Amino acid sequence: METVTIEGVTLYLSHPDTPPLDWVGQPDLIDQVLAAWLVVDENDLPLHPRLIGKPGVGKTTLAYAAARRLGREIYFYQATMDTRPEDLIITPVIAEQGKIHYMASSLVTAMIRGGILILDEGNRMSEKSWASLAPLLDNRRYVESVITGIKIMAHPEFRFCATMNDDASTFELPEYIHSRLQPQIFIDFPEPEEERLILKRNLPFAPEDILDYVVFFLQRAHQAHERYTVRDGINIARYALKSLEGRPSLQKLPLEERKFLVLRLSIEMILGERALDYWPH
Repeated sequence: METVTIEGVTLYLSHPDTPPLDWVGQPDLIDQVLAAWLVVDENDLPLHPRLIGKPGVGKTTLAYAAARRLGREIYFYQATMDTRPEDLIITPVIAEQGKIHYMASSLVTAMIRGGILILDEGNRMSEKSWASLAPLLDNRRYVESVITGIKIMAHPEFRFCATMNDDASTFELPEYIHSRLQPQIFIDFPEPEEERLILKRNLPFAPEDILDYVVFFLQRAHQAHERYTVRDGINIARYALKSLEGRPSLQKLPLEERKFLVLRLSIEMILGERALDYWPH
């Protein structure tokens, strides 16, 4: 494991992430993120974009796609209601022979190595945790570790992005953090062609008519302002395909009738009976 020493304290660094994420939505959204990260003068500083949208619309995938364009190491941090300030910065762990190792978080590792940190679902995090990041997100660009008593400066190439869900199960951001997370980039539901492409990219083995049915369902739900997303559609199609093969009781039905039936069952089992309002009867 790679280490670095700061003010006499040895930190053990995290590993970068390489998830199998592939953005197939609007390319202009990637450009918006990259513009926020751009530095146009030696006295300029990068911005810290906030990607906002309903769960499942691809915010994390968008951030990762933009980060890959820069060709730097990418790190993720999954925020939760239980995230503590020390979780975001440095955590002590007991190693062999009772020694204490100081483990740098993915955030601190990205700061040190000049990588990109994607803070996922940031508005699930409490104000106390956000407060520990305040100096990082303005022109000071550092964090302080209470546990080790050191200050960690961000590498000039360090970039930060936060994704935030637009739902009721989140905290309100404090104003001093709100002003530091700009610009706000909104990700909406994809158009039918994009939605189908996303489904196809995730389920290349799915029959075309299954994908068409799922897109039809999702688009009807979007028009009614339901919160169902393409992630739900992927799960619906995936379970329907498994049901086509794994439910012997349905094998006697004609194939088209089976497909229609398993999709209906999948929608009900994954999203609930009310979701059937958007399925053709």
